[in-house]
Amino acid sequence: MPSQVDAFSAWLIEGLEVTSTLFHVGQYCGAWQASTSGHRRASFHLILHGRCWLHLPERAGRPARSVALAAGDAVFLLDDVAHCLSPHALPPAAGAEHARHGAMTPLDAVSLAAPDSLGLACGFFEFKSGLDGLMLDLLPDHVIARHDQPALHGARQIFELIRAEAHLDPHTPSPLIARLTSLLFLYTLRALDSNDELTPCFWALLRRPAFAPLVAAIVAEPGRRWTTASMADFAHMSRARFCKLFAELCGQPPAQFLTLVRMKLAASMLSTGTSMPDAAEQVGYQSESAFAQAFKRVTGVQPGAWRRAASGDAALAALH
Repeated sequence: MPSQVDAFSAWLIEGLEVTSTLFHVGQYCGAWQASTSGHRRASFHLILHGRCWLHLPERAGRPARSVALAAGDAVFLLDDVAHCLSPHALPPAAGAEHARHGAMTPLDAVSLAAPDSLGLACGFFEFKSGLDGLMLDLLPDHVIARHDQPALHGARQIFELIRAEAHLDPHTPSPLIARLTSLLFLYTLRALDSNDELTPCFWALLRRPAFAPLVAAIVAEPGRRWTTASMADFAHMSRARFCKLFAELCGQPPAQFLTLVRMKLAASMLSTGTSMPDAAEQVGYQSESAFAQAFKRVTGVQPGAWRRAASGDAALAALH
């Protein structure tokens, strides 16, 4: 793995503020099917005990797949991905992934011992800013965190805390479960480079020696006159081959990736007091109006409004 992966991971999730909300906690037995899709929100599933299958239909040219899950595993769906969980290896009929059936009951020790019992905690994610949400474009649409994944060794204690909170009161879910899940999610993002089940995303670029130096150069020199042609030359590829491989690995074209990186860097500069003209110049924009248009297109707000909001947050934090 490239040595800069850890640094890039920290850079990408720096400042990412995520809030989790709990949908339900309980257990299923017998025939059932569960899903959080259809709510237009990012969501998660935590397998507290037992085993089940995650079914993902064909999407964006990727084939349908069914993935076995075990106690201690977590699934984070960073988009409203059509999916379902079920006790069966065979997926439901196409188009039936949103269906839910079977009764979820409170967690209890008797059912916990049942061979077909599955303990489950499900919920949703909210991101603080528009930039946070757009940064998800650099991430895979779903991530599976395995209980036996070496890179997540430090996160296992978080999962055990979640499991302990889930069993405190089977009828009143603990509010700490959602907070701990947010922390588990950030740990999972940091360990993405070791995940072999990744769909196309930013981390996939870092696994390729031809692209990792290019990403490092873009982050280090965002103000450089990067074009598709110059990026292809940097990677020692023809323009056509570069664009094809980049999109396959990252899930988006090079120009869109470049803009997202630049706007994330610009947002960080504005948040620490850099003026708009200086931020624009440092990320490669000669025109303030062109920078402002790009910034608003990516984040949903004008650079000045972003800077003022960051100043207000800093003042509030200092007050507290």
